[in-house]
Amino acid sequence: MKNFILLLLLSGFFGLISCEKNKDSENFKNLTGTTWRSDSLLVNGIDASGPGGILEDFVGDVRFNEDGTGTFGTYSGKWMFGMNETQLTITSDSLLIPINANIIELTKTSLKIKTSYPNPLDLTTPLNLRLTFKPK
Repeated sequence: MKNFILLLLLSGFFGLISCEKNKDSENFKNLTGTTWRSDSLLVNGIDASGPGGILEDFVGDVRFNEDGTGTFGTYSGKWMFGMNETQLTITSDSLLIPINANIIELTKTSLKIKTSYPNPLDLTTPLNLRLTFKPK
């Protein structure tokens, strides 16, 4: 039992270390080095950024702070990289569940992510989101 508890503590410790942001990485610098402006917010290939659109609250500025906090349109919350900085997780008290997105492109001039998110009107069919941002 003692070995199990020690193993559990060690795995949790290494898990925390692996999630720590590499502030020297190119992706970290690109993501946090600018304020992003929403460019294209699509749901199932259709613009969802207009009034009444599912993504209208993501319209505007997006800022990823070095301390893991940020603002995402009208939301504020936390962010972190996953899977060797190929995924991005955004959490906010205003979101039903965290957004776990695949990073399609992350450069100084472009941020493109895609993910699936539960459809509040039909939980059996997820929404396919593609969000693109340009530097402000």
